[in-house]
Amino acid sequence: MKFELLKTEGAARRGRMTFPRGVVETPAFMPVGTYGTVKAVDPEQLRAAGSQIILGNAFHLMLRPGVEVIRAHGGLHEFMGWHGPLLTDSGGFQVWSLKTLRRVDEDGVEFRSPVDGDLVRLTPESSVTIQHQLDADVVMVLDECTAYPIGEEEARASMELSLRWAARSRNRFDALKGVDSEAALFGIVQGSVYPALRHRSMQGLANIDFDGYAVGGLAVGESERERLTVLEALEPAMPRERPRYLMGVGTPQDLISAVARGMDIFDCVIPTRHARNGQLFTRDGTINIRNGRFRDDTSPVDPACSCPTCRGYSRAYIRHLQKCNEILGSTLATVHNLHFYHSLMADVRDAIEKGRFDELTVRRRNHSKGAGQRR
Repeated sequence: MKFELLKTEGAARRGRMTFPRGVVETPAFMPVGTYGTVKAVDPEQLRAAGSQIILGNAFHLMLRPGVEVIRAHGGLHEFMGWHGPLLTDSGGFQVWSLKTLRRVDEDGVEFRSPVDGDLVRLTPESSVTIQHQLDADVVMVLDECTAYPIGEEEARASMELSLRWAARSRNRFDALKGVDSEAALFGIVQGSVYPALRHRSMQGLANIDFDGYAVGGLAVGESERERLTVLEALEPAMPRERPRYLMGVGTPQDLISAVARGMDIFDCVIPTRHARNGQLFTRDGTINIRNGRFRDDTSPVDPACSCPTCRGYSRAYIRHLQKCNEILGSTLATVHNLHFYHSLMADVRDAIEKGRFDELTVRRRNHSKGAGQRR
């Protein structure tokens, strides 16, 4: 991976990540393809919507269908038919979400499989090995995601454990990379909502040296103000020449706020999950397409949108499909929401290039307030 920082405006960054499988213009949003698919859409629709890179999850894929099945296809790209860059999450967040079904120790984590109940052990080394076997373009270290709220001393102990795991992940990655991999390895900054712990984590990761740095352990229950405070405090300590990834965030406004605080790439289930639940993003705010007022509405979801859904189908039709639980209803809604997110990121990139990012943030903030009042 090659990362170029092309332009900045304040802390906001316009960059480019170049992989053997393709180029990712940043800031960029990654659709979530946990099980080897972004729900309700195929790879051609993903690309047409503007997707440059997507996320898969090593935790879920190792449990089902299993790494051996995917390796038999030549890797995750070939298995799922996506031939652009692909990032795989290590499984740290998924293990954290199991709560009572897991046990963490110095060596790694032991948990009961949510698929069949079998006892499974995941270590920093095995997580990196699995992601290598999946042939990911970006491999994530295994970390421990902390709950919220959490005391500072408990957060410190967890952060230090994640640092030790990061060093082990780095060693395993380096041992494998000489074989046949061109992948990049990202470290994950932890430390909950405590800026001093975040700085210590970032310093420790920088000493190990990674190709990029992610900010994990946010969007787990903390307030927006706490999250933004963490990013504001952390941004000056993050290496300028490496890409920055904010994990699991979020709404359109969340993305803009994070770009303003120096983040480059993002992932979240919001656009796809909202689509399946009838929540569609428009320039005038979010609409619930299942609402009765759209029953005979012949207009597109968003008249200002150029996605295939808005070019070819009405609000009434999409409402009809979703009310009847037709699969096409989820597909059309997902295509639209992803197009909305990618168009937003394209607007952000353009604004930074032209030195008008501050104008964009003010304009969208004011527009969102007006949209909220109208609804």
